[in-house]
Amino acid sequence: MASNKERDEVHKAIWSIADDLRGAVDGWDFKQYILGIMFYRYISENITNYINEGERKAGDKDFDYAKLQDEVAETQREELVKEKGFFILPSELFCNVCKKAKNDENLNETLEKVFNNIENSAKGAESEDDFAGLFADLDVNSNKLGATVAKRNDKLVKILNGIADIKLDDYKSNSIDAFGDAYEFLMSMYASNAGKSGGEFFTPQEVSELLTRLAVVGKTSVNKVYDPACGSGSLLLKSAKILGKDNVRNGFYGQEINLTTYNLCRINMFLHDIGYDKFDIACEDTLTNPQHWDDEPFEVIVSNPPYSIKWAGDENPLLINDPRYSPAGVLAPKSKADFAFIMHSLSWLATNGTASIVCFPGILYRGGAEQKIRRYLVDNNFIDCIIQLPDNLFFGTSIATCIMVLKKSKKDNSILFIDASKECVKVTNNNKLSDENIEHIIKIFTDRKDIDYVAKLVPNTEIGENDYNLSVSTYVEKEDTREKIDIIELNKQIEEIVARENTLRAEIDKIIKEIEE
Repeated sequence: MASNKERDEVHKAIWSIADDLRGAVDGWDFKQYILGIMFYRYISENITNYINEGERKAGDKDFDYAKLQDEVAETQREELVKEKGFFILPSELFCNVCKKAKNDENLNETLEKVFNNIENSAKGAESEDDFAGLFADLDVNSNKLGATVAKRNDKLVKILNGIADIKLDDYKSNSIDAFGDAYEFLMSMYASNAGKSGGEFFTPQEVSELLTRLAVVGKTSVNKVYDPACGSGSLLLKSAKILGKDNVRNGFYGQEINLTTYNLCRINMFLHDIGYDKFDIACEDTLTNPQHWDDEPFEVIVSNPPYSIKWAGDENPLLINDPRYSPAGVLAPKSKADFAFIMHSLSWLATNGTASIVCFPGILYRGGAEQKIRRYLVDNNFIDCIIQLPDNLFFGTSIATCIMVLKKSKKDNSILFIDASKECVKVTNNNKLSDENIEHIIKIFTDRKDIDYVAKLVPNTEIGENDYNLSVSTYVEKEDTREKIDIIELNKQIEEIVARENTLRAEIDKIIKEIEE
């Protein structure tokens, strides 16, 4: 892992590129170019180092794949695609394209060809789905880059040189983490500037940390990790970081409806050195067309699904018989799909698994179909914990969201309610969960004990008596921080003040009378 100093240098370099390119192209759009070319550099260095290491171990100490003739490298294409999932000719490596970029009048065409060749190298291989369309959002011919080819190429040269200048030390020691960290910095930078549109695709790292740690409590290894609304993949990658990617035995699975974000997620997997055979990210509507029927159940499910979006609901007569939704006997409202994501996650959760899901607070107390689904979840003892989070944690919304933790095998018939609304530190206009905040919430979650004004373990029967209301404030009493006043003591003090005033008035009257005489 890069040190804080090295990380800061990487962040400054990225900010400098973005700042230099500020202007006609919106930052959120430019993110595609910076991330795409950063990914291009990463896989170029990844395959170069892999080949160099093998050749040098075999005895050729001076071997450098970047200097090899394309014709010679071509003989190893098939073998490398099997091993790495892709292939890049030496002449098409990032370092070699970058050297010639300034004098390449057809740079946009050169890059387009390179990107197509990288994607096509995986065709017919096991890795085909993982590489197909990876560079689709990196349009080197877009007018967003400039009105003319020359202007577009000028910006492309600046991006290439800027990314080439980022100091990413020896690949084996820390470049993987540095690339991944650079990616996350860009995502957070643009998400905070892009407001709601950015927040849709990015879960702040500290929230990802809390969600994932809740889901892996007591586990040192798991079979699979799944996110039904995976966005850019930050939650999946937190599991890799917390457990260790080798301790997620059968890989990482996710589904994302947005094509651009789907591509970002796959790029993010590669940037964090998750092999193509260790992840399966699909692009489709999870609620109506789930892509991982053959892969469930999942031992860990982590998700921050979009809040209260519209979905087909009862307009689609087939959905009420879908095994994911039918157990509740009712579908989530068409205008609010929140419980559809929750029921989907529960259905695909392993018997020994845990799901932690960010929730919009309204689903915890509204009536109608949502109340009926809550009744199903509570009566069948699937809800383990509800956590009230602070407000202003997410980009683009100030709403105080909640976390719902689901389990299929619980040790009691109760739900733990935690008020963590004060567990945060102020950072500019947003709140943030500190390491101490996260540790404290995890401790309360694992201890599963009542704490005045903070946590309450409530039997399911009592929740039923409260019309299946799952709002934390219903069960965890707010501490009264108002100043307590002793009326008797206050009256005594007032009497003393009045008596003192009377004495002073009498003395003043006496002095005035003496002066007049």
